[in-house]
Amino acid sequence: MVQLVDSDIKTREVLGWKGVHVLHFAGSSCSQKLRIFLNLKNIPWVSHPIDLPGHENMQPWFLGINPRGLVPVLIDDGAVHIESNDIIQYLEKKFPTPKLIPAGHENEVATLLRHEDDLHLDLRTLSFRFVFAPPGPPKPAAALDSYIKNGAGTVQGVKDPEKQVQIEFWQRAAKEGFTDERARASAQKFRAEFDGLDGTLATQPYLTGAELSALDIAWFIYEHRLSLAGYPFARLHPHVHTWAEKLRARPEFAKEVGQLRHSPEQLDAVRSAQAGKTLEMVAGF
Repeated sequence: MVQLVDSDIKTREVLGWKGVHVLHFAGSSCSQKLRIFLNLKNIPWVSHPIDLPGHENMQPWFLGINPRGLVPVLIDDGAVHIESNDIIQYLEKKFPTPKLIPAGHENEVATLLRHEDDLHLDLRTLSFRFVFAPPGPPKPAAALDSYIKNGAGTVQGVKDPEKQVQIEFWQRAAKEGFTDERARASAQKFRAEFDGLDGTLATQPYLTGAELSALDIAWFIYEHRLSLAGYPFARLHPHVHTWAEKLRARPEFAKEVGQLRHSPEQLDAVRSAQAGKTLEMVAGF
């Protein structure tokens, strides 16, 4: 679990916060995942929206709370937890009902969630290429410079290599954009993953069996974002498509993603933003 130690935290005011607080952004996939989990658990929490489009996450105040500059962040009675999947597992132990990680499968689910998280930069690549499609560098030079210079640079008291991964991602994006080659490679990774999930969902209603779990929430968020990008789930992965539509209709899910869906006109505009190339065309689906 990624709980920060005292020396990692430079914004000291949060140490006095009581109760469950979440720093998040409405359109952040990891924030959506955590909020759906909180909805299903009926956990009361205090909301602290962070302006990602305004690059608030790259400014000293937020970097003093999470040196990685990522949302969501959980603060529970002054204890700071980062990384959405770790937060979910922490909250599952603290609030065990309703159960969203099957008993006896905690280690298995933790491993599968880590595997899901390994694809996050691929999701970001496809999001910026086909959903957000910014006209210039995704992070202005001043914001990126602030990100590099501020924050402890440590997680759990040691130098954090993850921050360098983030820096290199944004520097490459500023230099190259989100190229066909990188988008194609990311899309192909997801096709392989969803092929496997489609086979699982052909024989059972949810990814871990008969009951909804945290794993369903995590992969639903990927499905939702990729759907916005134009990924053809109904054609390539029909069982995933049916499963996701069922989840999307539930109020705990719809509350977090329903208002963030593109209209057909918006989706057409986004898809044509990159020289008329859709995800399907770039990926060769």
